[in-house]
Amino acid sequence: MGKNIDKKTIVKAPNPNEKLKVEAAKELGLFDKVKRIGWDMLTAQETGKIGAVVKKKLRNCKINS
Repeated sequence: MGKNIDKKTIVKAPNPNEKLKVEAAKELGLFDKVKRIGWDMLTAQETGKIGAVVKKKLRNCKINS
């Protein structure tokens, strides 16, 4: 059989959008849940809220630039 790989141990290179996503999750109080169960296990409602906060941050950055 294949090896069991824990997805949480794989480290990806951070990108700017990932940083915004983490900030949004922290603002909404969801980051502890993300650390515990991972991004893939969030509900559609939770990911939608995070996406809305990220979009708002991106829009504000473009307006201020």
